[in-house]
Amino acid sequence: MPHVRSIWNGAISFGLVSIPIKLVNATESHSISFRQIHTDDGGRIRYRKVCELEDREVTTPEIGKAYEDADGTLIPITDEDLASLPIPTARTIEIVAFVPADRIDPLQMDTAYYLSANGVPAAKPYTLLREALKRSNKVAIAKFALRGRERLGMLRVVDDVIAMHGLLWPDEIRATDEVAPDTGVTVREQELDLADALMDTLGEVDLEDLHDDYREAVEELITAKASGAETPSVPEREAGGGKVLDLMAALEKSVRAAKESRGEAAGGEQAGAAEEGGVQEGGEAEVTPLPARRKSARTAPKEVGGKKSTSTKRTAARKTTAQKSAAHKSTAQKSAGQKTASGTASKSTAKSTSKTAKSTGKEAAAKKTAAKKTAAKKTTGRKRASA
Repeated sequence: MPHVRSIWNGAISFGLVSIPIKLVNATESHSISFRQIHTDDGGRIRYRKVCELEDREVTTPEIGKAYEDADGTLIPITDEDLASLPIPTARTIEIVAFVPADRIDPLQMDTAYYLSANGVPAAKPYTLLREALKRSNKVAIAKFALRGRERLGMLRVVDDVIAMHGLLWPDEIRATDEVAPDTGVTVREQELDLADALMDTLGEVDLEDLHDDYREAVEELITAKASGAETPSVPEREAGGGKVLDLMAALEKSVRAAKESRGEAAGGEQAGAAEEGGVQEGGEAEVTPLPARRKSARTAPKEVGGKKSTSTKRTAARKTTAQKSAAHKSTAQKSAGQKTASGTASKSTAKSTSKTAKSTGKEAAAKKTAAKKTAAKKTTGRKRASA
């Protein structure tokens, strides 16, 4: 990397192996910097380094560093003093351990550097350490001194280069006990299901496709002002913020919006997922059918994503069978009812006939009796007449 300026020269201490290296910044800032000006006349505001004792501006080579004691006394500290400190990391990146990468908390990550082999003799041990790190799937934890203080670092392989991330010391990471919500909140399974669906719908992103929109907007603003053109206006956005009164509705709306932005159809599947709690793999919500009730047929669930699942087909088949069975039972019930009605009518007719026959028999018997009495009277009358 001849075009990149090294900021530190030293060596990597790897057991008894010493690897001469150069330290190079692995990142660069593309943010736009501004100058301070006097708003009345546009004049530059500059900070001048002035010696309080001589009341004059001094140049950079004349400036050193000092430590201010509690009583205000300044104790001068030179670069030679720092370089001669009795610590092994003054000019050495000392590897102290090799650990799995997941042991490093991302909160500890700080500035990133590339370690470049310094000279031809350093190529062999440099390559040895690089390949050892690759094969072990581990990272190296090291201590080094830079810019007046000792630091912690993590060495890993990036492409064919050993990179070093500065790490914060563990006591520099603040505790989280005062940051987490202090109120008890219960999250329902349906809300988690919709959150999962939203995460799946948003999917992954190639970090190479991401860019700094703010910097581009500032560049456009500067170009417009420099050319005297109209400055870009702020695009209108939907009203947002405030309290989320219905978390489920917000999640469902987010899933639909994410699908629409990706060109996918956004239906009402998410609402079904909120009610039933079923989410298909791949981010599309699916209604989980409830067990069929007795003597009732339910409509088969709607098709999700253009394809019917095996469970949906089986459920629809069971429902069709239930419908046929219900229809068969209804027909049987009607037939039985007709037979019952017919039997009842026959019994009623038989009873009526029996009553009529009995009534006719009684009448006939009464007539016979009356005829006998009449004949007897006539005979008695004749006998009396004869006497």
